[in-house]
Amino acid sequence: MESVVGGESQRRLNKYACACAIVGSMISIIFGYDTGVMSGAMIFIKEEFEVKESQLEVLAGILNLCALVGSLCAGRTSDYIGRRYTIALASIIFMLGSVLMGYSPNYNVLLAGRCTAGIGVGFALMIAPVYAAEISSPKTRGFLSSLPEIGISVGILLGYISNNLFAKLTLKLGWRVMLGIAAIPSLLLAIGILKMPESPRWLIMKGRIGEAKKIMYKVCDDEEEAQQRLKDIKRAAGIDENCTDDIVQISKSGRKVQTGGVWKELLLKPTPTVRRMLLAGVGIHFFEHATGTEAVILYGPRIFKKAGVTARKKLLLATVGVGLTKLVFITLSTFIIDRVGRRKLLLTSVAGMIVSLTGLATCLTVVEHSDEKLIWALVMSLIFVYTFIMFFNVGLCPVCWVYSAEIFPMKLRAAGASVSVAVNRAMNATVSMTFLSLSSAITIGGAFYLYAGMAVLALFFVYFWLPETMGRSLEDMDEIFSKPSKNSRTELELANS
Repeated sequence: MESVVGGESQRRLNKYACACAIVGSMISIIFGYDTGVMSGAMIFIKEEFEVKESQLEVLAGILNLCALVGSLCAGRTSDYIGRRYTIALASIIFMLGSVLMGYSPNYNVLLAGRCTAGIGVGFALMIAPVYAAEISSPKTRGFLSSLPEIGISVGILLGYISNNLFAKLTLKLGWRVMLGIAAIPSLLLAIGILKMPESPRWLIMKGRIGEAKKIMYKVCDDEEEAQQRLKDIKRAAGIDENCTDDIVQISKSGRKVQTGGVWKELLLKPTPTVRRMLLAGVGIHFFEHATGTEAVILYGPRIFKKAGVTARKKLLLATVGVGLTKLVFITLSTFIIDRVGRRKLLLTSVAGMIVSLTGLATCLTVVEHSDEKLIWALVMSLIFVYTFIMFFNVGLCPVCWVYSAEIFPMKLRAAGASVSVAVNRAMNATVSMTFLSLSSAITIGGAFYLYAGMAVLALFFVYFWLPETMGRSLEDMDEIFSKPSKNSRTELELANS
């Protein structure tokens, strides 16, 4: 098995593979920036355009609805043009959206720019973890596949900092600079990603064995590991594992086996194993946002204001604290995910989120029903917000993306990841576009009680449905998911054998 090839050498982080994953994850920084900066920019947009609350909800959520479309298109696009060019395409689309948002003479143009950026986001969220997973070894796949999430966290923090810096500019200029400046790194990434290698797994699917072999020798620590990984991938692609030709002419029937009928095999007539993979990928992405994280990140200033923080400067500074907490704990998760395992991180994370959401809901309910300013409730609300961010980012947030990028078989990986990301964006949009209305209907405390209930369901889902994948090769996932009753301890014993 690939997981045991190379002995101790495979435990070391390959610098070339790491560099590839870092560059591929840069698109996530740009997306995270747009998410973070919009939370503060909406304060100024509302003031200039005098828009209604419902229009702000649409502005916040439309990015994710368009990202849903982008993610569904990204799967097949990346199968045709490759993982690397798909990242470049995502960067260009996002650059165009940023230019439109920075120009924005009115609300409608701003909305169009947000939609354009959303399509780019959909491409980016799907392809970055897949590229990292396909280029990394089993022992470091969790770390490298988590880098896009670190990128998002860095971007969100930069967005919050941008809010504070550019808020000092005039009303008409400040928020436009906040949103439009993202076009610059988008252009640089579109150029820079072309210097990176293509995914060796995609190259093998296209019969380009020689190119894949050159890249595999760079991303592996020794020749034995590279040869074994190449054999495993060729076998999964339906190519003779002993074939030494640089280019394999894949027949029409072979291409049909590799790339045809993907949606049929994934959605219409999946095998029991593929069905379980699909439910696992879709389910974990559903619960990432159904538990209310977008409400905390995007509407953080409103939550703090409801808790008693009223000064604009203090509100923006409080969101910077959220960004810092997110970055610290998602970085921690990245370094321990390949040692602790996916399941342990998920179970710990979701259990902590349940406690935090319940505590936040209780404090906000007390504040809402009190005629006095309760300092203890304010302090506890802030603490529960930060503990929620802590638990969410140490487990559910990064593991969600790692898991969906690694569980699908090679032929279905891009399509499976795109469906999972589409569900992620749909739930993100649902929470973003309903939080204000939901808070008005059942109070802000009631909204967080609802999210706490969803977290309880998430805990049961993780415990009963998600097997451990740590340390196993991508080609081993069929075996893992073909045995639903196998518990995580058995998986870990196999992974460490």
